[in-house]
Amino acid sequence: MDISKKTEAYYAKDQPFKKGLAVLRELALKTELQESFKWSSPVYTIDGKNVLGITAFKGHFGIWFFNGVFLKDPKKVMINAQEGKTKSMRHWKFTAVDQIDQRDVLAYMQEAIENERMGLALNVQKKKGPKMKIPVLLASALKENELAKRNFDTLAPYKQNEYSEYIATGKLEKTKLSRLNKILPMICEGIGLNDKYR
Repeated sequence: MDISKKTEAYYAKDQPFKKGLAVLRELALKTELQESFKWSSPVYTIDGKNVLGITAFKGHFGIWFFNGVFLKDPKKVMINAQEGKTKSMRHWKFTAVDQIDQRDVLAYMQEAIENERMGLALNVQKKKGPKMKIPVLLASALKENELAKRNFDTLAPYKQNEYSEYIATGKLEKTKLSRLNKILPMICEGIGLNDKYR
C-alpha cells in the first residue's frame, strides 16, 4: 500500500476522533507542508524534514510538533507527552472537535514551518553506550560476505549496535535467521537498520 493510500485509510477509519482529525488535516493541507505517512500515522514535512504529525489515541487526538520546544506557545497548550524520552517534541491535545480554534492551530503550524526553515533544532548528543558484541550468526555471515563485512565496518558504531541487537533479540533460531536474511542486503548497500525512519 503506497503512502497516500495509507494516509487516506488512516483518516477514513471509523473512530471517535474522525471529525477532529479531518479538521486538523484540512488545516495542515492549507500550509505548504507535504503529507506523508510514518510511524503508523500521518506526518507533514517540508524539504524532507518532519514538522508535525496528526494522530489519535484512546482518549484524545492531536498534533505532534517535532521541534515544538521552539514554539512561542502563547496559548500555553504545548506539553511534553514523553517526558524523559524526547527533548524537542511537543504535543497539542484535543478531546473534542469544538476545542479546535482553527486560526490558532494554523498559526502554530505556520510558526513550526518557519522554525524548520530557520533550522532550529536541539543539539542533543546521543549517549554513547558500550559497543555491543556482534552475535555469532551475524559475525559468521559477515565473514562469508566480503561486501557486507566491508560496509558493516564503515557503519557508525550505533548502527552496528542496532544490527547486532536486532539479531541478538530474536528468541528463536529461525527468527534470527529470518532477520539475518532481511538485513544482509541492507548491510551490503551500506544502510543502517533504521535509516528509513531518520
